[in-house]
Amino acid sequence: MSDQEHQPKPADPSPASSTSEGPNKSVRLDAQLLRALAHPMRNRILGLLRLYGPATATTLADRLAVNTGATSYHLRQLAEAGLVVEDDSRGNARDRWWKSAHQGTDFDTSELLAEEPELALGFLHGIGQIYAENMFRAIDNLQTMTPEWREASLISDYLFQLRPDELTAMTTEIKAVLEKYSTDLTAPLPDGAEQVSVQIQAYPRETR
Repeated sequence: MSDQEHQPKPADPSPASSTSEGPNKSVRLDAQLLRALAHPMRNRILGLLRLYGPATATTLADRLAVNTGATSYHLRQLAEAGLVVEDDSRGNARDRWWKSAHQGTDFDTSELLAEEPELALGFLHGIGQIYAENMFRAIDNLQTMTPEWREASLISDYLFQLRPDELTAMTTEIKAVLEKYSTDLTAPLPDGAEQVSVQIQAYPRETR
């Protein structure tokens, strides 16, 4: 399971090791980094930096409706874990700008549940909450979307009867399609393009 379109890969021993080189690099989430993301606010801050780019503690506080002291503290914790870094191209003596050190996060759900079950469940609940909020925000924006974007957008779900190996095969194919359209999110938007979120959840349902 991953919160980005990347297959989990072996991690380096460094605190926040990248699983690939270049602009689309992702970080492998282990028990140590999971503890750094245990607070829901840090996960939100990291998500905002990946979505909107570099920001100050003040800007993040405004977006999250919290005080600057809180965002400053959580940014320091994320920096100690190697998940965010200062943006040396911006800022001055008064304002420190921060950016995400990676574009995505890979993790193995079974591995995290075995090592840190409570933290892992809390982390996953936080991700689920963020996904739900993103969905509600997209629905609220439907009225103001252009007809082209409204027609291109998709809100749907599908039910199947599958074995574990069949579900694995399906999600592998889906991820291959997503990788085909993968782009450098730090690059300027091409003409006519917008950042597009594709959220995927695939799991066995309780039927009894």
